[in-house]
Amino acid sequence: MDAVSVIRAKRDRAELTDKQIDWVIDAYTRGEVADEQMSALAMAILLNGMVPREISRWTEAMIRTGVRMDFSSLPLPTSDKHSTGGVGDKTTLPLAPLVAACGAAVPQLSGRGLGHTGGTLDKLESIPGWRAALSNDEMMTVLRDTGAVICAAGDGLAPADRKLYALRDVTGTVESIPLIASSIMSKKIAEGTGALVLDVKVGTGAFMKSLDQARELARTMVGLGTAAGVNTVALLTGMSVPLGLTAGNALEVRESVEVLAGGGPADLVELTVALAREMLAAAGVSGKDPETALKDGSAMDHWRRMITAQGGDVDAPLPVAREQHVVTAPATGVLTGLDAYAVGVAAWRLGAGRARKEDPVQAGAGVEIHAKPGAEVTAGQRLLTLHTDTPERFAYALEALEGGITVDAPGTPYTPEPLILDRIAV
Repeated sequence: MDAVSVIRAKRDRAELTDKQIDWVIDAYTRGEVADEQMSALAMAILLNGMVPREISRWTEAMIRTGVRMDFSSLPLPTSDKHSTGGVGDKTTLPLAPLVAACGAAVPQLSGRGLGHTGGTLDKLESIPGWRAALSNDEMMTVLRDTGAVICAAGDGLAPADRKLYALRDVTGTVESIPLIASSIMSKKIAEGTGALVLDVKVGTGAFMKSLDQARELARTMVGLGTAAGVNTVALLTGMSVPLGLTAGNALEVRESVEVLAGGGPADLVELTVALAREMLAAAGVSGKDPETALKDGSAMDHWRRMITAQGGDVDAPLPVAREQHVVTAPATGVLTGLDAYAVGVAAWRLGAGRARKEDPVQAGAGVEIHAKPGAEVTAGQRLLTLHTDTPERFAYALEALEGGITVDAPGTPYTPEPLILDRIAV
């Protein structure tokens, strides 16, 4: 085997054999295949695609480069959720303790933000003392004691994916459906959860811009999970407008706590409850309904225990950015557009996100939203508040928002897109 022959095969639209896939993944993980060679292969896959057999074998090969976790010793069935990434998508934060409060264990291995999409670990690290890095023994202890854990994946989990993920981001191959599906599912299958609910985002603020693209990705991932023995379903959810009223790390934690306290924005509550019900059903758990757990305080109790178990001070004030800038409505009328991508890039430029994995983030940076599409607004009314510790960033954030806010004439009808667009299952 050699890398060039594998690259040429996919370049010329041939299907890769099982042996070719097994070899190239193993050799890349060991350093025998160079980054520039894997970059060429990733681009060939982006351009020419893969058939289901290739995607399945590619996923299996990545899993085999690392360890598999085992939660069979837990007294409760396990259920997990994965989102393909969006703007203001903080559902993991209230969702994990909510599902735990209803009777399933939630081993949530999460990641950091990159570009315009936020990362769950970055958000939680705005809580003083909270730790993302846990050993497997610590993870199991938190799970047993609190029913839920949100932490970073260990180095031993699908190490091939860690290398390939970083490479895809700097080579313009992130959007490849076979590579997205195998990246997500290799980690989730290796994680060892019994049930998995996928939140596949669709719209301007998502990687999948069209419903057809999102359905293809969802079906691919559901097929991979099901074949591996994981009860897997997917919801397709809208991401052309930010979810909730905040985009940024500490801002999103604050909003998540509002949901756990029985409040919070209606769209965020709707999606959190819908995902919780899917996670419980996939795990075969029936009993307390998620809406009840939000109202009776049990979800909040699980949140406080989970955060405390990972070193976080749940009563400490969250970081607040030193500087704010208000964006106002340009005219009187109906707010008909608030582009998720524009808001996400603005939050990123304010310091909430990173351009490279090693970049630091500002805990208090981000965008606070005061009006959502469909609202009647008046000229000069506050629409957004931008937060950052470094005021020189405001100009770049405002540049990102140009064209992202649309106000039409008073009385213009506005019909919001449904939050949940489709459900994909076997």
